[in-house]
Amino acid sequence: MDVSSFYSSEPVGMENQNWFVNAVIEIKTTLAARDLLHVLQNIENTMGRKREIKGGPRIIDLDLLFYGQDVIDEADLTVPHPELHKRRFVLEPLNEIASYFLHPAFGVSMRGLKDRLDDQKVVKLLEKRKKVGRLSC
Repeated sequence: MDVSSFYSSEPVGMENQNWFVNAVIEIKTTLAARDLLHVLQNIENTMGRKREIKGGPRIIDLDLLFYGQDVIDEADLTVPHPELHKRRFVLEPLNEIASYFLHPAFGVSMRGLKDRLDDQKVVKLLEKRKKVGRLSC
């Protein structure tokens, strides 16, 4: 398991809202991708997430970015996350913990995706990461 630093970033899409706090975590799991997605959604719901406006303000947003090297394209589950390669707020923390990881659909490393990025949104380091122990689910 690894956890990135925390970053503050400008909102994307609906820009008239507070900045977001972003981080990336790598876990090992025995759960199937769909089951992991349900766990993430249950955490969001428990914390009071309301899905009212796409890209709008929210208390928490947990995304399943990758599931190993699997490519999943279903109505309610798309892995890798279809927008991650366009978003500095994802690629900045992702590069901290997995710059070498190859995007399974593009065959490009996270470092390569970040180097090609057009996104000019501001992403600021909030808190430097600390090494953590193992976490699995």
